[in-house]
Amino acid sequence: MKALIDLAKRLSEEGSPLPYAVVSSLKEQHILNAPVIKPLLIFVLAGIKRLGKRGEIVCPGGTFLFLSNAPNIDMRNVPDGEYFAVLVEFDHRDFDQFRSWASGGNPTHFQGDIDRPLEMALRQFIEFPSYAPPALWSTRKQELLKLLYVMGYEQVGTLVEPPSVSHRLHDIVIQDVQANWTLSRLADRLAISEPTLRRKLKAEGVGVKTIVSRAKLGYGLHLVQTTLEPIGRIAEHCGYGSQSRFTDRFKALFGVTPTELRKTRFQD
Repeated sequence: MKALIDLAKRLSEEGSPLPYAVVSSLKEQHILNAPVIKPLLIFVLAGIKRLGKRGEIVCPGGTFLFLSNAPNIDMRNVPDGEYFAVLVEFDHRDFDQFRSWASGGNPTHFQGDIDRPLEMALRQFIEFPSYAPPALWSTRKQELLKLLYVMGYEQVGTLVEPPSVSHRLHDIVIQDVQANWTLSRLADRLAISEPTLRRKLKAEGVGVKTIVSRAKLGYGLHLVQTTLEPIGRIAEHCGYGSQSRFTDRFKALFGVTPTELRKTRFQD
């Protein structure tokens, strides 16, 4: 796995856009309410990832974990010298290829070993953006899904559920997290009336302010974990005029401040 880690580090440090995220830490990270808005494939290359209130889902180095578009989940990233993972987020349309194949229930997650075929496919996926245009990235993502399916992980065909209204709103907000999103603007984007949107969100047990806030903070979590941008700049990127306000909201949701989380990525 070291060769994969070195390759992912090198390409991520170049600063170019990538169809995956690299998360690493040298100290244990404990993050509450981590958002999983879209289906997420996590390749743990070093250390251990634990998910759930009691850490009941365990994913050690050399294994993968596939999460559905489930609600927020608590997670721990536990280093063994280092924690290192490659995260691939999928759009719902990436699963259209399974519509005629899928059968059975809808699992919230499944996991398995990164065996030789999957390791080679992951290497190609990590390298692909260095020579292929972004227009082709979704095709390679779909190939990853199909590989898992033919390897016997048929759960991938039923993993994803149609996006809820709150998921669709999250996608809208994340496209411009600095904007002032209101119920009226979001209803216009969905081409429905405000009362209809309010009724649909009530049925899902969530409000617009919560969706907007979690989208902004989720984006902030991503930037804290994957970049070296100053925390104040990240707060601005997320639409917060005050770093202290951003920090307070971040701590309230994730149980750790941005600065504390950033420090886990480096030695003292």
